Amino acid sequence: MQGEPSGSAIILRLLRISLHVGFAVLLLVAMARVLLSGPAPSGWITVALALLLAAVYLIGTVLEKRHSTDTGRFDPRRYARWWLGAVSVLWLVLIWASADFVWLAFPLFFLQLHVLPRRVALPVIAASTVLVVVALWFHNTGAAGPGLELPMVLGPVFGAAFAVVTGLAYRALYLEAENQRLAAEELRRTRGELARSQHDAGTLTERARLAREIHDTLAQGFSSIVLMGRSAEKALEAGDTATARERLRTVQETASANLAEARNFVRGLQSPALEQMSLASSLRRLCEKTEAEAAARGAGLRCRFDVEGAPVELSNPYSTTLLRAAQASLANVWVHAKASTAVVTLSFMGTEVALDIYDDGVGFRPEAAASADHPQRKDGSGYGLRSLRERVTALAGTLAIESAPGEGTVVAIRLPLADAAAASEEPQ
Repeated sequence: MQGEPSGSAIILRLLRISLHVGFAVLLLVAMARVLLSGPAPSGWITVALALLLAAVYLIGTVLEKRHSTDTGRFDPRRYARWWLGAVSVLWLVLIWASADFVWLAFPLFFLQLHVLPRRVALPVIAASTVLVVVALWFHNTGAAGPGLELPMVLGPVFGAAFAVVTGLAYRALYLEAENQRLAAEELRRTRGELARSQHDAGTLTERARLAREIHDTLAQGFSSIVLMGRSAEKALEAGDTATARERLRTVQETASANLAEARNFVRGLQSPALEQMSLASSLRRLCEKTEAEAAARGAGLRCRFDVEGAPVELSNPYSTTLLRAAQASLANVWVHAKASTAVVTLSFMGTEVALDIYDDGVGFRPEAAASADHPQRKDGSGYGLRSLRERVTALAGTLAIESAPGEGTVVAIRLPLADAAAASEEPQ
């Protein structure tokens, strides 16, 4: 689980605790022996130095612990060697004062291996071992003892060797734990970057979807409202109240349809027209509306709708895509094509469903419209073909446009029926 320490980290923590506890126990035992030896002034000075050593040691370990749990806190690593030097100097003074403090050398061996580079730590440990032997010999001779004995040499030497082996293992575990920590931080950072990139990609996808929906529904509806409003105004100026009333009725119907589209758009549902009737009926109604809008502009456009093949039930994405394609194409017909005839054909051909929109208008060059250097117009139009292509591609379909100046236009859309059937069976 995320956040749980690794096995090496647990072992490392136990070794650190054992090191600190061992240092504290050895220091307390040495202080107790000094105090039990008698209340001489030198004894109190030795105890004071031992307390100072404890304070310096504690400060260093606490600062290191605080930084390891929160890297934003003070980093004591740059002062680690000065801290080790202070601890070592105090220890040297104490072993000169009493032989009871020589055993602090063993936890110090681990500190030297941890703080110093290996090429420096090993000679320092060797020197510390010699100092332990000399201190033992000095205090044993001063007490009228036999002087230097073999255990006084073998004990520190074997202790130093054991400390080196254990310290090297400790360092290996420390490096492994540090590498794991860095890898975990890198993983968290990578996950964060991935989440941000996925969020950005989702935002861009949603923006593209919003642009398509607004262009194919609301924008065209508002354009129709503006057109019908102007036509009604001209009819009123000419005294033709019947035509004006008809145009205003169309404005109301278009505004209501736009409102329903907006509400369903916010909820992410299908077109309101498809909720109330089939795709074929919606396309037939669209042709009738296109004729009325063209008539409001004074154009004599006739729009016919045909169905070929046996109709099958389509999923919401497929029906919506075909309806939006017809809306966008017919909007281009009565706005730009100057056509007199338009034919919308919905065909069911076994393995695919096709929608063809033909007009006999002025035509255009499809390669120029699809070119990357064909800019979107300043009024926000010019987005329809790109939007239509994105819709069709998202459903693994194909879009073909055949046109030439003066020869009319055919927009042909093919969607695979197998995918449509599979999509219709998915739970909503």
